Amino acid sequence: MSTRVADFPPLGSLTYLSRLLLQPSRGSLPFAPVPDAPALISSRDQFDDTLALAHLNHVVVRWLEMFLKQARKEQNLDWFQLADSALSSEKTRIAAAVNVLHEVCAAFQNRGYAVMVIKTLDHWPDFGSDMDLFTNAQPHEVSLLMAECFNARITPRSWGDYLANKWNFVIPGLPEPVEIHIGRLGQTGEQVAIASSLATRAWQIDAGGYRFSVPSIPDRLMISTLQRMYRHFNIRLCDIVDTAAIADAGLINYHELSVLAESAGIWEGVATYLAIISDYVRDYRSTPLDLPHFLLDAARFRGAEIFYDKGFLRVPLMPHSARLYGSELAHVLDRGELQNCARLSLLPLLGTAAMAAQRITGSDKGIW
Repeated sequence: MSTRVADFPPLGSLTYLSRLLLQPSRGSLPFAPVPDAPALISSRDQFDDTLALAHLNHVVVRWLEMFLKQARKEQNLDWFQLADSALSSEKTRIAAAVNVLHEVCAAFQNRGYAVMVIKTLDHWPDFGSDMDLFTNAQPHEVSLLMAECFNARITPRSWGDYLANKWNFVIPGLPEPVEIHIGRLGQTGEQVAIASSLATRAWQIDAGGYRFSVPSIPDRLMISTLQRMYRHFNIRLCDIVDTAAIADAGLINYHELSVLAESAGIWEGVATYLAIISDYVRDYRSTPLDLPHFLLDAARFRGAEIFYDKGFLRVPLMPHSARLYGSELAHVLDRGELQNCARLSLLPLLGTAAMAAQRITGSDKGIW
């Protein structure tokens, strides 16, 4: 059963995690919630439920580090040992994954291919369930590199994968799949303009003892918007915590973001995404993000429209997300990008097929 965020039980896992992780930051990265926040966990079942939700929303490390501080402060040895074991396991997984991620990036660079980590390191020190890369290499070059350097195999591609121009690889011994976007972004690969200039604005960051090339803050927010508002229609708690952190630190140039997003036809989507996050943040720390009025004016809807279901904050597909899609399609058509328009026009068919498959088989595998 779906539950509106406002009606979620006071001690429910989502509310509990939100209370802890969305406390006011100290104005610097990484995001630093108040260290003496109450643990609020009252049973092993609640701990397990919260840990599962934290995994789903990519906030495991940040939550457990806060939990450990509180358990140490209260001298609760049982809670401390339980959380320490879970944190150690997660950090071991992340260390192994980051090591392979660095090796993959190095292999691309050694062959002269530009490569960038997208989405995966946005949640640091947390790490998602897969690795996302973007490259300018050709598909046959990527396949050859992954096979020769890592003995990786390509997983069966969905209709959406073909349109988006992305490939998923499985490396022996690595639980996390490696998803590689080649020259295009967006659910149907319609975003060529963003993709072609991504490397020119890249940032360099350190994570796990390695240096990685990642998108700039405006590009990062546009990629997140494409993923959350135009594809999955849900928002993870990590997206909210991460965005609040960079906003609190003053790292978002809203004018630059608007110019880039306008050129891609997704400014309304970006504005809506940030407005939703701001409203959610306000609910847990009394004050919203400090967003400019021109951004809030561009938002098509706000946080009151989202709802909680199955571990995620859901964005209504009809009519809310459909209108954002229509706006992007109109922009692409207006620019005369007929090939990209044709790709984007397939999205409703793809979505319909995915929903039908989900109802019949319980999975949209092979389509979405």
